[in-house]
Amino acid sequence: MRRKLRACTGALLLAFVAVWPAAATEIQRVRSPGGIEAWLVEDKSVPVISFRFSFRGGAGLDPAGKSGLANMVSALLDEGAGDLDSQGFQRALEDIAASIGFDAGTERFHGTLRTLSEHRSRAFVLLRKALAAPRFDREPVERIRRQIVAGIESGKDNPRRIAGRTWSRLVFGDHPYARPLSGTRETVAAIAVDDMRRFVRDRFVRDGLTVGVAGDISAAELAGRLDDVFGALAVSGTTTDIADPTPVAGGRMEIVRKPVPQSVVVFGQAGVKRDDPDYYAAYVMNHLLGGGRTSRLNEEIREKRGLVYSVHTYLSLRDRAGTIVGQLATANARVKAALDLVRGEWERMARDGVTEDELTAAKRYINGSFPLRLDSTRSIARMLVAIQLNGLGIDYIERRPALIDAVTVSDIRRVARRLLSPDRLTIVVVGSPDGLESTP
Repeated sequence: MRRKLRACTGALLLAFVAVWPAAATEIQRVRSPGGIEAWLVEDKSVPVISFRFSFRGGAGLDPAGKSGLANMVSALLDEGAGDLDSQGFQRALEDIAASIGFDAGTERFHGTLRTLSEHRSRAFVLLRKALAAPRFDREPVERIRRQIVAGIESGKDNPRRIAGRTWSRLVFGDHPYARPLSGTRETVAAIAVDDMRRFVRDRFVRDGLTVGVAGDISAAELAGRLDDVFGALAVSGTTTDIADPTPVAGGRMEIVRKPVPQSVVVFGQAGVKRDDPDYYAAYVMNHLLGGGRTSRLNEEIREKRGLVYSVHTYLSLRDRAGTIVGQLATANARVKAALDLVRGEWERMARDGVTEDELTAAKRYINGSFPLRLDSTRSIARMLVAIQLNGLGIDYIERRPALIDAVTVSDIRRVARRLLSPDRLTIVVVGSPDGLESTP
């Protein structure tokens, strides 16, 4: 995934994108005359507008032999569009201190626009051109291709990337979830301009579009602007969903030997999807296990024993699968001891659950820190898109604290016993760990 943000634009906008008050998150549903829907949080206190939008179908649908196509398109959409070549498009953005960026996920293709409200008309024109009339001229195409390949090559020796890719391959096999979003040297070399034009034609369609907007724009004005920006896109395309991954049995350890003084470790197993009834219990459980600064893993492995530089876990949520994944890094001589403690805490959570005091503190922190995730127009626009994609309802922000507060000690115990099994952990170690070998 590659997101391009210009320093000059960010510096100008940062002064305006100040802390966003939690009370300013009243969400309005806006529908354009052409039938395009967006969710809006309007606020006139800052002269900034942020768009976040998402199209169905991402890198998981890249054609065979051309993985990295979605990523390459994301890097080229602001490298010339319509009557503006690459330099002309970049100059037009700089003239109005706006930023446009794109990123490709496995299942969705995302875009962002941030602009000062006084320049919104020009900014919306540039975004429309990028989506409806990208140029894909030879010079920027080959320049971006070289940059992507250089990044791929540099990542071959990066222990964290190696660990992440290897873990995904062990867990998901040949499913798209295991493929690198940027592709490989060979597949990127095979991507042609016609492939990119076909991607834009098939994916950038209105029936797969989700939009979130925050900032200095009214609902009435946004309704018309939506058609200005997205109205030229086709109503539908040829996007199809990716298949469910085939479950892979856990319990395997793979050592990728590298002559480095410390090892990087990725560990995890099957988790929950976002629509699982146990999601909120799993979310709170993960916070207590390894997701927070005062988590059990951090306390036992880092604070008490000083065995690792860092350790944390998180819920990885995909449309077709959910996992609970952890990472740590430590000196080679300490890897085995650290993993023994990970397994021990995994087992203790599954066996004993948590105390009322632990749960109360966790819920207080989770609910208290949530407004900090709504601290700018950009973060609110992103949240609006996520709420829509997950089908959480327009009142989700108001309901979320109650959903977290409803989690009980018995919920945590039930979910921990359902999900956590040290014998099913898939573990990848990149380095030269003492006393560890790959399992068959």
